[in-house]
Amino acid sequence: MGYFEGFGVTLKKWGEGVTTKEYRGGRTNRKGEISSKDQKAPKPERVHGRHVLNKYEDGMEKCIGCELCAGVCPANCIYVRGKDNPVDDPKSPGERFGYVYEINYLRCIHCDMCVEACPTEAITESKLFEFSFTNRSDAIYTKDELLVDDKGMPQHLPWEDWRPGEDQHTSGWMRATAPSGKASYLGTGWSGELGYGVREGDLPQDEKDASVRDHVTVDEHDDHGDHH
Repeated sequence: MGYFEGFGVTLKKWGEGVTTKEYRGGRTNRKGEISSKDQKAPKPERVHGRHVLNKYEDGMEKCIGCELCAGVCPANCIYVRGKDNPVDDPKSPGERFGYVYEINYLRCIHCDMCVEACPTEAITESKLFEFSFTNRSDAIYTKDELLVDDKGMPQHLPWEDWRPGEDQHTSGWMRATAPSGKASYLGTGWSGELGYGVREGDLPQDEKDASVRDHVTVDEHDDHGDHH
């Protein structure tokens, strides 16, 4: 592409509207509300963000301290230590529970391999990706910070900018391919989570591609109809 052709592309895009959004980290106004101008760009369902440790619908922790997530992590960012469940106050349905659970986000590459390895669907990744730290200790999340609260909701830490919907579709793509899921996901295969029940999973890639093609075809028909 030559010099003038490049300018031609720029001029053609000039009238298509602005795609860059103003984002300043979720700053609030004097009323404590996030400014309408401070917007995040829409995220695809398959975005890998900040992890959460989930609970069953009865409040029991899903993590059994097996350490498979730590073993499979290519960045060595997960540290887990299991412990035998107290007989009088068990934390999980298994013989053991995750006594120590840490993720170092200075190392994490958000590959989601920990989610694939987990046999109990204890760890999933949310859509939150706007979180930053001013010191090393804040970047190393402990179990107390990763574990959902008594209602099953992710904890919102001071340096995180959560927006509505970012706790939805957690690791949805993996639910269509994991051993504990189904190749043709039909809404079964995953255990319920406290606060959410049985989450909907993502479609297998071939079905997802077909769905996108059908959507594009419908839009094209609508566009042609508007011209007549």
